[in-house]
Amino acid sequence: MSSPLPGRASTQASSQLGGPEPLRLMAVHAHPDDESSKGAATCARYVSEGVEVLVVSCTGGERGSILNPKLADDPRVLRDIAQVRREEMAAAAAALGVQHEWLGFVDSGLPEGDPLPPLPDGCFALEPLHVAAEALVRVVRRFKPHVMTTYDENGGYPHPDHIMCHKVSMAAFDAAGDPDAYPGEGEPWTPLKLYYNTMSRARILAIHEHLLREKGESPFTEWMERWSEREERIVTTRVPVAEFFPQRDAALLAHATQIDPDGFWFAAGRDLEARLWPTEDFELARSRVALPALAEGEVESDLFAGVREHLAAGSAA
Repeated sequence: MSSPLPGRASTQASSQLGGPEPLRLMAVHAHPDDESSKGAATCARYVSEGVEVLVVSCTGGERGSILNPKLADDPRVLRDIAQVRREEMAAAAAALGVQHEWLGFVDSGLPEGDPLPPLPDGCFALEPLHVAAEALVRVVRRFKPHVMTTYDENGGYPHPDHIMCHKVSMAAFDAAGDPDAYPGEGEPWTPLKLYYNTMSRARILAIHEHLLREKGESPFTEWMERWSEREERIVTTRVPVAEFFPQRDAALLAHATQIDPDGFWFAAGRDLEARLWPTEDFELARSRVALPALAEGEVESDLFAGVREHLAAGSAA
């Protein structure tokens, strides 16, 4: 279910020669395209700083709808959506500069209707948790991330694959460092922090209200109506990434079957977005390191806050 990770041999060699070990970030997502809409600019920023970044896609997105109307009747897309989405993911990873790995499970699709139809046999959301977690533990132990990102317990939104992604990520975060868990899947490795991607309501509201004032309409009206029905997540970390919005946009556009270039993703314009909300936001879910003290009302600006200090102290000991 996995393939060799590019770049690992050179990193290991560097460490053996006495060079500083690079920081490593693993972003775990349900489908190809999720990595480009959730935390993509953050990944690009850390790549630019020399951090090794690995995106893990739990499924291939095989059951995803064609969301770009310009490709709705494209014969190649209709004939082999799975291959098209693999190619899109490769292009997105190149745009962000990240490594990428498929976990190898099958997209569950998004059931719709009343009553909801059952999920298809063999899909990711129906996999036994220990089976899916073992696959991710194997990748964690090989890549050795210091920080992981994933979705909250609601999946960010209640897609069955997003909820399963949360469960699998949490299980792998807990099990990867336990020598008694999955003993045949590599040397134990203990990640130090885990974050949830957060689509901040305040961010969308700021853009929504600006568009209403300036243009009299906003593509986020329905979003805001849906948001009133769910609890706002706590934002603990805001990573400044405005200068990396171009890489994020290139990654989004690489997923041509999923992203309409004339759709809501680009409604605000990047100059406006950079001015209104120049960060990507996260919620710290787990930390095994002491966190730097913050003033009242302050939030983190670095996913590696506390990790850098912890590793520095360890190397000095």
